[in-house]
Amino acid sequence: MDLHTLWFGLIAVLFTGFFVLEGFDYGVGILLPFLGKHDAERGMILHTIAPFWDGNEVWIIAGAGAIFAAFPIWYATMFSGFYLEIFFILFALILRGAAIEFRGQRNSVTWHRTWEWVLFVGSILPGLLWGIILSNLITGVPVNAQQNYAGSILTPFNAQAIFFGLALVALFILHGAIFINLRVTKGELTTRVHRTALFAWIPVVVLFAAAYGIGYAHSPIMRHILTAGSLIPVNILLAIVMIATLVFLLRKRTGWAFGMTTLTIILGALEIGLGAFPNVMVSSLNPSWTLTATSAASSPYTLTVMSWLALSIVPFVIAYQAWNYYIFRKRIQPGVIGHH
Repeated sequence: MDLHTLWFGLIAVLFTGFFVLEGFDYGVGILLPFLGKHDAERGMILHTIAPFWDGNEVWIIAGAGAIFAAFPIWYATMFSGFYLEIFFILFALILRGAAIEFRGQRNSVTWHRTWEWVLFVGSILPGLLWGIILSNLITGVPVNAQQNYAGSILTPFNAQAIFFGLALVALFILHGAIFINLRVTKGELTTRVHRTALFAWIPVVVLFAAAYGIGYAHSPIMRHILTAGSLIPVNILLAIVMIATLVFLLRKRTGWAFGMTTLTIILGALEIGLGAFPNVMVSSLNPSWTLTATSAASSPYTLTVMSWLALSIVPFVIAYQAWNYYIFRKRIQPGVIGHH
């Protein structure tokens, strides 16, 4: 395996980890204002992600940094083309951090509710915008012969991208609802959250079907992803996993259901990564202007140095996160968290 292929795979792993871990964070933030009947319940819901959310964001920082160092041309073209989307994603992350940290600074229901709605906005925007970006990357972006983005700020907001963004938000809601049930002991809240997860499964399937259908009609890359012989087993397995998610939810096997939503994200990333490779940014203007993992990569020396650094640092990051989840593995009991 050459180094640019290795780094394409590593970046895919970093972003997959980000969507798996931040996915339930976003889902919890979106559901927070609606599922908690009173202030103490909303405090419990927020506490389900309190030990994890900031560590989960490390994955996107690492992913963006890896693109910058390993594929600078891809980084420059993508971040300039999706400037508006990236700006609002960063703005949303600021809102999320402020909401989580500031909510508990005053013992006031009004104060709490204000920051809960700020957290809602900061949680729903990234899922929607990442879905729009991802959809455009795999279906085509106006990249010219000079490897520059040639579209407007509204170009990425096409029908398929919007459906894909909404589908990703729905998946995060489903993922987050199941996570809440994993973290909170049995009671009225878990019953309410379980019912929400069951309802959330339907829009996930409908919205992804719409996004894939539009993509199949208009995008050669999406047609390749859905029909290539090497990817058909992945597509079939993805469909089975989605059905299994509903089955486990109906049987109230929360741990297995969470495993299925996690596997859904992993298989989706695998499907897109294998279907798009070696392309990293497909040109909708001319296929020969498409950015590939080879044409957009840094020098072999840079990739070699980065590989040694990654081998030295990444295992410690993974070990720390695993330790963090192990330490805070116990379920949250009603009445223990209080109003903060």
